[in-house]
Amino acid sequence: MANILIIDDDHDVCETIESLGTRLGHHCESAHTLAQGMERLEQGGVDVVFLDIRLPDGNGLEHLTTVKSMPDDPEVIILTGKGDADGAELAIQGGVWDYLLKPSPVKEITLTLGRAIKYRDEKRSRNKHVALNLENVVGKSQAMRSCFDLMAQASKSDSNVLITGETGTGKELFARTIHENSVRRTGEFVVVDCASLTENLVESTLFGHKKGAFTGADSNRIGLVKLADQGTLFLDEVGEMPLSLQKAFLRVLQERRFRPVGEAREVQSNFRLISATNRSLEQLVEQKRFRSDILFRLKTIQIRLPSLRERREDIRPLALHFVEQLCARYDTGIKGFGSEFFSTLEAYDWPGNVRELANVLERAFVSAGAEHTLYAMHLPQELRIQVAKAQIVERKHAASPPTEEPVSVESSQRTERVSRTGFPAGETGESIIRRAIPEGPDLPSLKEFKVLAEKQYLMALMDRYEKDIKTILELSGLSRSHFYALLKKHDIRG
Repeated sequence: MANILIIDDDHDVCETIESLGTRLGHHCESAHTLAQGMERLEQGGVDVVFLDIRLPDGNGLEHLTTVKSMPDDPEVIILTGKGDADGAELAIQGGVWDYLLKPSPVKEITLTLGRAIKYRDEKRSRNKHVALNLENVVGKSQAMRSCFDLMAQASKSDSNVLITGETGTGKELFARTIHENSVRRTGEFVVVDCASLTENLVESTLFGHKKGAFTGADSNRIGLVKLADQGTLFLDEVGEMPLSLQKAFLRVLQERRFRPVGEAREVQSNFRLISATNRSLEQLVEQKRFRSDILFRLKTIQIRLPSLRERREDIRPLALHFVEQLCARYDTGIKGFGSEFFSTLEAYDWPGNVRELANVLERAFVSAGAEHTLYAMHLPQELRIQVAKAQIVERKHAASPPTEEPVSVESSQRTERVSRTGFPAGETGESIIRRAIPEGPDLPSLKEFKVLAEKQYLMALMDRYEKDIKTILELSGLSRSHFYALLKKHDIRG
């Protein structure tokens, strides 16, 4: 028996799903507002949530991360009375089980509910037997918990894995952790930095060479692919792999066989492949800079690591972890923290992600010297300046009453005039719409136009407000999670 919660302001929908669930032997409850639903979820014990998008006190999609982070991590089935392709994409990216349009046939609801419960039971069964060694991997947020679930799947299999994420999110650490939790843990973990491969030595580096194969080949050399035999081959920044090598590497992926430079016979290597990139390989494929047949083989299992600004609740435990390591390395006593230390860290946007956080903490640690407490003043000046500017802008916005007249909005670089329409100076809805229509005799379809206009609007916001996220969120009316999801969708650098 499963515990099912329906969060929907439509009483008829609630009664229908309750009646259906009860007949199937499950316990069902209903909540008609987000507040009521959240209150029930906080009590725990919920297995499946039917979540409406349009509720009297908020948007269900905007609270999806909160719902998924509740006790027991319930499976979520989205309900909506209006078809929304972008909403469906955001919902699936957020980890929902399915996306149903109201009214849905009873048969469809029954099948979706049954599959969600079966999946949940199987996931619980798997988790009982998977005890991951997560040394040096820190994260308690829902975003990271989802990554850990995929890590557990990858560790139990021998399939190819593609890890994506911004620079500094910990892709290599994640790859090493998968290797150390796999059956290949006794083999080598061999790193290939694809960005540093040179055209003239790339095949020799990967596949090795025979003595005398070329000028300077004074002895036989084993390539990195062979070194990974019985272990893991990690291709870091795989999007930088030269196009000339990709065709040769495709056969290596298929056959696990290759020929060293100057050698007549083929060599075999039984390796497990993990790749990582901070670029969109799909976009590189469209630009003819990456082979689609290689991409399909790389991403049997795909893990997207969130940026640090997408999991701010992990900043404090990460900081504690890094400072503990620094204390051990420098052989000092345990250091305490000032009252504003963590709040300053959490107010920063971390473009360099976890790698930047580690560097900033080491700088603060060195700056503190023999002091027993780390204060905000020990943090780098440039970080504190950015945080202070952002806080000043936020306070000015909060103090400014709404008005029909243009009001001044300060950013870190310049002051602009912005009207209550939310469009920057010199920018109107009509100008964005006209720019979104591509030149040519034929107009795009309405669906294509909406996508183009949405992208133009986001680019206008990012350009005009110079990535001042707080201002952008206030003017656009978007939640932070929705905004970043849209940037990812349109491949716009945040």
